[in-house]
Amino acid sequence: MDRPFGKMNHEVCSLLRWKAMFYQAESVPTVPPSNDRSFWCAQTQVVIGPDGQVAEPESCSPKRSCYDQLTVIKFT
Repeated sequence: MDRPFGKMNHEVCSLLRWKAMFYQAESVPTVPPSNDRSFWCAQTQVVIGPDGQVAEPESCSPKRSCYDQLTVIKFT
């Protein structure tokens, strides 16, 4: 599966959503990645965040006023 968040220089907002988060598909080496850029904000439920800017991995960073840090829970 294509992973658009893998090469970011910052943590992306926990509210950023991508349609591939909701299905699981096996990777097929002969099929190129779709590079699907269908993102939206979970808070506004549209492609525009509450600050009026586009919701996408490159811009959903700590620099935005609406940024919500991802919390990682580790189980021991």
